[in-house]
Amino acid sequence: MQDLSQVSSARQQRALWLSTIAFTTCFAVWMIFSIIGIQIKQQLSLNDTEFGLLIATPVLSGSLLRIFLGVWADQFGGRKVLTGVMLAGAISTWLLTHAQTYPQFLLAALGVGIAGSSFSVGVAYVSKWFPAEKQGTALGIFGAGNIGAAVTASCWRRW
Repeated sequence: MQDLSQVSSARQQRALWLSTIAFTTCFAVWMIFSIIGIQIKQQLSLNDTEFGLLIATPVLSGSLLRIFLGVWADQFGGRKVLTGVMLAGAISTWLLTHAQTYPQFLLAALGVGIAGSSFSVGVAYVSKWFPAEKQGTALGIFGAGNIGAAVTASCWRRW
C-alpha cells in the first residue's frame, strides 16, 4: 500500500464500497445453510445431530479460517486473498448444487465456510486504505455487509 497522503479519496471510497459489496455477498453465501438446511434435512431424513452438524459446519470452518486468512491478507494483500475467498466460496456454492448425499453436503458446507472468513480479510484490507482517525467509520460501513444474511433470506423467499 502506498503512502495514504498519496491516495485519492475516490480510490479509498472505491476500495471501501467494493469490499463492502464483496463482504455482503460472502456473508449471504456463508449463511445459505440456515435457509436451505430444512429442505436438506427433510430430503435426506437427517436426525437432529446430523442436521446440527450440517448447519454448524460452515460457521465453524469460516470462524477458524478467519485466523489464517486475516494473517494472509496482511502478508499477501487483501485484494488477492479476498479474491481467492470469493472464488473458493463460488466454487463451493456451485458444488453445493450437485450435492446429493450427506457427506457431499458436509464437504460443500466446509467450502462455503470459507466465505465466512471474508470478514477478517476485509477488515485487514479496508484498514490499510484509511488513516487511523477514519478507520472506525470505514470499518463500520464495511461491517454493515452483515446484511448479507438478510439478503439470503429475502432472495430465498422470492425464489
